Amino acid sequence: MFQNRKVLLICLLIFAHALAGCASADSAEDSGRIQIVTTIGQIADAAENIGGEFVEVNALMGAGVDPHLYVATEGDVTLLQEADIILYNGLFLEANMNDILEQLAERKTAVAVSETIDPARLLASPIYEDEHDPHVWFDLELWSISVEAVRDTLMTYDPENAATYEANAAAYLADIAELDAYVREQAERLNPKQRILITAHDAFNYFGRAYGFDVLGLQGISTQSEAGTGDVQELAVVILERQVPAIFVESSVPVRNVEALQEAVRAQGYDVSIGGSLFSDAMGTPGTPEGTYLGMVRYNIDTIVKALLGNN
Repeated sequence: MFQNRKVLLICLLIFAHALAGCASADSAEDSGRIQIVTTIGQIADAAENIGGEFVEVNALMGAGVDPHLYVATEGDVTLLQEADIILYNGLFLEANMNDILEQLAERKTAVAVSETIDPARLLASPIYEDEHDPHVWFDLELWSISVEAVRDTLMTYDPENAATYEANAAAYLADIAELDAYVREQAERLNPKQRILITAHDAFNYFGRAYGFDVLGLQGISTQSEAGTGDVQELAVVILERQVPAIFVESSVPVRNVEALQEAVRAQGYDVSIGGSLFSDAMGTPGTPEGTYLGMVRYNIDTIVKALLGNN
């Protein structure tokens, strides 16, 4: 009931702000740049790299923000209303914003960039029936398809500058391909038995499939689910049996469950370290290397490999 009321409130705010639509359009024209609003930072990074000087990008969800739980504020609704283009992940990542985004898509350019991926290449959601795992950005080859959707959206919206968008996207996609090779190279430093990644929630299943890691999370693919005592004890057994040297927290998920897992393992006479904090649903602080998509991915693989080699 509470969630329904919240959705209704946001919808009413959207229609209220629609009255200011003409003024918003004038403001966008005055800036001379296409106003883009994204949900997560990964998409904002792609839009900025591809759009360059022709776009102004605002990401609703910054460092440390969990998109599974995020609820749009009145300020977000204003940004969405004033946007020329809205780019979001889709695949039920932005669960509490789905209704808003779908309504906006009926009257302006709003694209779920990861829903352009062939469903046959997506992993099924173990939680939501008829949904897919939304964390596609950890398979760099797969994420390139989402990036291409950003490129295509800009080229369609602004055909006059299509050649620039195409060239910028080609350079950005080349950087992603180069990083993909680096991630594979780093993963090869671990023998197959060492490639087990245990984190706060199941955000890394695409990563595991792409780069040969067994991935286990205390919570499901959505942080709306809670880890119980049974989940902790089950993973503690895996850590003991496989002598896993390190487990990981995530920047956008509270650390308490991973710390509880660490204590459960210690109670069995084995010391597992916390190998570091990985970026999962959100990137790092703007202005840092981890505040970019490429920097985030590089940081994660370096942290994972170092810890699983026992060098943390």
